[in-house]
Amino acid sequence: MTELSDEKKRDFEAAAFRRLVEHLRERGDVQNIDLMNLAGFCRNCLSNWYREAANAEGVDLSKDQSREIVYGMPYAQWQALNQTEASDAKKAEFEARRPKDH
Repeated sequence: MTELSDEKKRDFEAAAFRRLVEHLRERGDVQNIDLMNLAGFCRNCLSNWYREAANAEGVDLSKDQSREIVYGMPYAQWQALNQTEASDAKKAEFEARRPKDH
């Protein structure tokens, strides 16, 4: 395996993150509750992690700002365009698997 510098690793990680965000923007049909139930994270988690990283570096980024970065639009607009009511079964599954920070 080729030895990668920390800078190159960071570049590749950033590229993978951008691709993931782009993919999730294209798949508005995939609901956050489905992501949470299947993978244990969702778009909101990504925006929270982004905000936490910014804050750790001294950049004051709000929840709304970080969500707009991930969603590509204000969160309320994304919800109006894409979010559907979750079934009782999906809600129950989420509650059974809910991460402690949600």
